Amino acid sequence: MRIPHTLATILATLILLAVPAHAQDTTDEPAAEQASTQTEADPALASPRATMMSFLQAMNDASDAKNTSAYSRAIETLDLAAGLPTESKRAMARELYAVLNRIGLVSPSHLPAQTDAHRFRFYPQPEIVAHATFNARHPGFTIVLTSDEVGNWRFNRDTLDSIHDFYIATENETALAGVQLDKTLIERIRAAVPASLKGSTTIGLEHWQWIGIFLVILAGIILDRIVRTILRTVWHRIERNRANPADKDTLNKAVRPFGLLAAAGVWYLALTIGLLPPTPTIALLVAVKVIWIVGFVWGAFKLTDLVAEWLAKQAGKTETKFDDLLIPLVQRTAKIFITAVGLIYLASAFSIEILPLLTGLGIGGLAVAFAAKDTIENFFGSVAVILDRPFEIGDWIYVNDVEGTVEDLGFRSTRIRTFYNSLVTVPNATLVRAKVDNYGRRKYRRFKTMINVTYDTPPEKIEAFCAGIREIIKLHPYTRKDYYHVWLNNFGPHSLDILVYMFFECPDWSIELREKHRFMLDVIRLADRLGVEFAFPTQTLHVAQLDPTAEHNPADIPDANVERRAVLEGRKLARELTQDQPWKTELPGPVSFAEEFDSEHEARGDSAG
Repeated sequence: MRIPHTLATILATLILLAVPAHAQDTTDEPAAEQASTQTEADPALASPRATMMSFLQAMNDASDAKNTSAYSRAIETLDLAAGLPTESKRAMARELYAVLNRIGLVSPSHLPAQTDAHRFRFYPQPEIVAHATFNARHPGFTIVLTSDEVGNWRFNRDTLDSIHDFYIATENETALAGVQLDKTLIERIRAAVPASLKGSTTIGLEHWQWIGIFLVILAGIILDRIVRTILRTVWHRIERNRANPADKDTLNKAVRPFGLLAAAGVWYLALTIGLLPPTPTIALLVAVKVIWIVGFVWGAFKLTDLVAEWLAKQAGKTETKFDDLLIPLVQRTAKIFITAVGLIYLASAFSIEILPLLTGLGIGGLAVAFAAKDTIENFFGSVAVILDRPFEIGDWIYVNDVEGTVEDLGFRSTRIRTFYNSLVTVPNATLVRAKVDNYGRRKYRRFKTMINVTYDTPPEKIEAFCAGIREIIKLHPYTRKDYYHVWLNNFGPHSLDILVYMFFECPDWSIELREKHRFMLDVIRLADRLGVEFAFPTQTLHVAQLDPTAEHNPADIPDANVERRAVLEGRKLARELTQDQPWKTELPGPVSFAEEFDSEHEARGDSAG
């Protein structure tokens, strides 16, 4: 099977493209967030007058498209909440600039160059006629500047929170000062919206914005369906030649997170272009980022499973089992890394600083380290197992009274399936210290047994039977041919015992049992052909009838030479039995496992002629 390069590439691309570009907003972050690192006020923000003039100058410069830093300088004069996208910050600056131009020309004399106060209300000032008349037409709005602990003055958050409503309320007023800025995308959309959908608001949003929210949500759902359909189509094309294609429900679950990523990307884009006012934008951005993080982690998990599944199939084609053990461990490592990245992004979405949090653990971190001692020890145990490789997936092992087949190696423990079909979890730290007996690494599997034959079996048949068993061992496809023993080994209480000591060369226990079965059946057939009978425990009971009239005849008293005559007779018979044996003229050498006869004629007992 080929690796599904196309699908893997598409999934990875979707994950990367769905990443919200919130990191790009850092260039426009308000200087108030950096005040803690400043020791004295910025000259451009040193007073209400300096801040106002800096803001107006920056917005005037923003009319020049080539002046890319103008908006950044304007945003520095605003006390903005953290987490706003760049377009929302710029939209807020544009609305404040438009309102100031509608009120009238701003004179530097209307703002103090120096003041000991920390708050200055620029609008409305009753003594300024333009302010009084404008406030009479649009009451209830204020423009206030406040200073921070360093002395930098900025338009405060209350002013910025209400500036959108102020902008909408004064939309029909004519600009009395300032320059005309190019309209943004949202401003052009709003200009094209019918008047009946503008002006009035519901929960701070105009009617056209509610319609826009509905359309954006709908667009995200549609894109979700499109992405899922494309991925399913690509997957079917990849798997159409496979014998076992993926289940439909499994496939739907696999592509679901990538559709969610695409939908979250659309929603994030709509929020970053300034579709909504700042307050709902901040809240919804957090929600969309959380959705994206869930989709990212979920999708990355699915992509990891896809790659791991393909690697496992490739590993199944190799003889070594080390990759079968390594792939699941790498898969878990990748998922832990993905989870860590997801948690970092999640903390960023809620504006939580990770480094101070870790630094502040202190004694608590030490306690966590002690609590995690066993986990860390087990992790390094898994590393030691991988490096030392005392066993592999599928090996039959015995460790600490646990015997079974290795099913899985994890970071913390190893799972062993016993022969009772129970699953035993052994901590990896235990494996490092324990003695691991790996039956799966055996090249040969020993078989030792005694074959009991009856005492009335002639010696020639015993010799033929032993030779036949040796020949079966040589001809058997799964036996070791260079080391085996088949000899008459013992005079048992009820039988003559023939030792069979041999080895099977089998890759697993199932084959060993099958071949042992085959071997023993061949031995039974050989015994049947030779007329050799197997012995079993028997007892012979003799019942004697006593004759009360019988006389007792005592044995003769042995003479002095009776024992000597018996010894001489035994020696004479032994010499007669062995006088024609070949070892009488040549001392037998070591046991040879080569052919025992020079030809088939000799094996059958035929004469050479």
